[in-house]
Amino acid sequence: MNGADAPRVVVLNYGSGNIHSAAKALARAGAAVEVTGDADRAMEADGLFVPGVGAFDAVMQQLQAIRGDQIIDRRLAGGRPVMGICVGQQIMFERGIERGVETEGLGEWPGVVHQLDAPVLPHMGWNTVTPPQDSVLFRGIERERFYFVHSNAATEWTLEGRTAATMPRVTWAEYGEPFIAAVENGPLCSTQFHPEKSGEAGIQLLRNWIASL
Repeated sequence: MNGADAPRVVVLNYGSGNIHSAAKALARAGAAVEVTGDADRAMEADGLFVPGVGAFDAVMQQLQAIRGDQIIDRRLAGGRPVMGICVGQQIMFERGIERGVETEGLGEWPGVVHQLDAPVLPHMGWNTVTPPQDSVLFRGIERERFYFVHSNAATEWTLEGRTAATMPRVTWAEYGEPFIAAVENGPLCSTQFHPEKSGEAGIQLLRNWIASL
C-alpha cells in the first residue's frame, strides 16, 4: 500500500521513548505515519499507535498531560482502532504497581500489572509466544520469537466476551511465570514486546494490524 491507499496511523507523541523507531517500522509495514500529540489528528487517523517506555506512573502522567487518556477512550468508544506496545499495553489495565508505587491505569481491562516472579530482571531478549488459533495479529507468524524488555506485566486475564464474536484473543508468554504477551480485544490491540525491535516477525505483525484497519 502506498500514498492515498495506505492507512493513516498516528504514533501518539506524549514524551515516551521509541517514537521514531516505531514510526519507521510502521512505515515499513505499509502505513502512512504521522508522529504527533495533536488530539484532532489522533482522532482522525485510521489507527492510533501508543508506545510506552519506562515506569507505569511516569507514562500515565505524560499521557494525561496531553489528554491522551481521553483520546484513547474516545477512539475506543467509537470503535476506532488503537494499539499499545510495552508500557503502552500495561496502562490499558486497571492499575500498575511498580517499586511500591500504585498507579491507576486506563481501565480498559481489569487486572493489575506487577513485577514478574523471575530469577533475573528485566526480561530482556527474544522469547516465544503462544497465540490463540484465531489470532489476527499473529497470522503467519505463530511460531516466531519477539523481543521483550520489561520487568512488569499482567499475569491474569479475567475479561470475557459476551459472544464468540467479541471474545478477546489473549497471547501468552513465559518468563519465570506466564504473562500476557498480547491482547486483541475489538478495536484495542496491544503487545508487551516491541514489534519494532522484533525483526521481520515484528514487521509482519504490524502489517497484520495495519491490514485490519
